[in-house]
Amino acid sequence: MIVTGIRLFNKDCGKGGEGIDELPAILSEAIPAATHHIDIELHASQELAYQYTALIEMMHHSQNAELELKLTMLKEVLYNVRQHEAFLCVILSDVITCAQEVDMMDKQFAAQMEELKNIVRAKTAVPTSLVYPIFIELSNLWTSFQDEILVLSFLNNLTISLQQFLGSHTLIFPEDIMESLLEDIIVKTDEDRLKESADSKVNPADFSKEEWLFPEFTINFSQLLIQYHGFCPYSFAVKDGLLLPGNPSLGVLKHKEKYYAFNSVEAAYTFAKNPDKYIKMIGDKAKETAELIQLLELHQQFESLAPYSQIRAKDKKVLQPITKCDSSTQTDTHILPPNIVKDYEWNEWELRRKAIKLANLRKKLTHSVQTNLSHMRRDNCSQVYPMKDSGTQTKCENSSNVPRPQIFLAGLRGGTPPTTRMTKVNLTRAVDET
Repeated sequence: MIVTGIRLFNKDCGKGGEGIDELPAILSEAIPAATHHIDIELHASQELAYQYTALIEMMHHSQNAELELKLTMLKEVLYNVRQHEAFLCVILSDVITCAQEVDMMDKQFAAQMEELKNIVRAKTAVPTSLVYPIFIELSNLWTSFQDEILVLSFLNNLTISLQQFLGSHTLIFPEDIMESLLEDIIVKTDEDRLKESADSKVNPADFSKEEWLFPEFTINFSQLLIQYHGFCPYSFAVKDGLLLPGNPSLGVLKHKEKYYAFNSVEAAYTFAKNPDKYIKMIGDKAKETAELIQLLELHQQFESLAPYSQIRAKDKKVLQPITKCDSSTQTDTHILPPNIVKDYEWNEWELRRKAIKLANLRKKLTHSVQTNLSHMRRDNCSQVYPMKDSGTQTKCENSSNVPRPQIFLAGLRGGTPPTTRMTKVNLTRAVDET
């Protein structure tokens, strides 16, 4: 890392660093190119979505049998292109984040290089404690530039791999068929639909229980998590799966800690009268068309499924249920027999003290003196109580015997009368007799 920092410093000073690519310049050219490519793909995907939406709206008002046959296919391709649009938006957001990270690292790299130049200048010797941390920081920043290049390359490859899903639409609905279907039909974009309903708003006074949120009175209104990926739930439930973008400026309905946006005031009023009914209709529709679960983010209604961000295995789409069971374990207090040396001493000085004590005792003698006056002067005696045998009982064993039931059936065979008469005799003994 220090060597890398030194080479980067020499490259900046023009005294070396051959073979090192200019990563910030490469990123400054690659990021706009990637953003432009994703914008082109996103625009094409949105144009298809606008056309499919206009065709489905027209078919709901017409009674043409031939068009009705294509309605199901149009809905499927609409869901596909809307999901493609959502994926491209995620990739574009990641590219923008990458650009912000590169800009921040570029400023840090320039600041570290300027600080290093101020320290070194024309000095022949510089303390390593001053320059080595800066060399390491330069190396880390350069490694971060390399990581951003890898991330950008991955996002570009991901965008290219998604092109095949957009190209398959031309096989299902070629351009000549789309032109014939779109004759005399006004194709509206999402922005046009939002402008049509921009002047109207929901009146909260018309509702007693429902709570409505508006951008003028709600902090961080833009950060609210709108259900169904921002699409109108009423239009989707009533118009058999039609995806119309909701307009949050009309008013956002808060129902059971979840937020819903609508494309018109009429849809908002009708949905607010019985939200649970329409939520159930959307769930039933998602059961028939499984791709809607991911597109509309219906994972809270289908708890056995998880979003892509929570699925680690490639082929694992359903989370396995967590099973619970009661278990118990028992271990001995001391598995191995104890081997404790009571007189063990770890202190070396304590061992020396005991050794000196034993050495002194070897040199000592025990002396006793007895005189005639003290000889047999008195008798000494002591009395102790002998130890008693005692026992305790901690567990009592007991048993019970239940009488065995015995029933005798008499008269089943061997009888002379033509009619058999059975007699049931209970031979079971009473509990107190056993």
